[in-house]
Amino acid sequence: MKTLTAALLALTWFVPPALADTPVAVVEDVGGKPAGVEFMDYVEPGKVIKLGAGDSIVLGYLKSCWRESIRGGTVTVGNEQSDVAGGTVDRIKVGCDGGKMELAAAQSKQSAAMVFRKAPGPNTPPKPQFKIYGRAPVVELKGGGTLVIERVDVPSGDRLEIVIAPAQLVNGAFYDLAKADKDLKPGGVYRAKVGDQQIVFEVDAGAKDGAEPMAGRLLRFQPAG
Repeated sequence: MKTLTAALLALTWFVPPALADTPVAVVEDVGGKPAGVEFMDYVEPGKVIKLGAGDSIVLGYLKSCWRESIRGGTVTVGNEQSDVAGGTVDRIKVGCDGGKMELAAAQSKQSAAMVFRKAPGPNTPPKPQFKIYGRAPVVELKGGGTLVIERVDVPSGDRLEIVIAPAQLVNGAFYDLAKADKDLKPGGVYRAKVGDQQIVFEVDAGAKDGAEPMAGRLLRFQPAG
């Protein structure tokens, strides 16, 4: 019993605190003027969104991978999907790796040695922490900064370095590489760096270019400070 208790405590210790209040969905599109919600807002379970007859919203659930196109009515955000009263909703499953993406976001502030300590040798590329399903990531980096994305699974891989000013961020936090016409290679493994934070991810072999569903192509860095 003592051994089991110790093991459970150890597992609890490894759960990043930042995940406790993690939002469940991102607002991928807004039509009309619904109150209290904007493009690229995160929403948490229990949030109520009231849509007029001409209003619409698209929600991308980060873990369940449901993408909902909702028109009119009252929307109550759930853990995996929304409850819609008095309106219409179309749901499709999209490619996403949300649970692992959230864990990588929480780990991004840790040192590279801690996050990637399991790499077997200096010439072995780091194992990707999660997969994205679009060739052009959406990067969350509040305040802007220098974003470096380099391919790490092949010698002399592609490298992007982008200086992002706060004015270039959508909703004060998001930079969409699709809008900048910067695509990554399907099947490639990449390391993204901002300051002293880094995330390693894989681009799905079937990933397409352009503005694919955002829940499947987010790279989230923690705010500096």
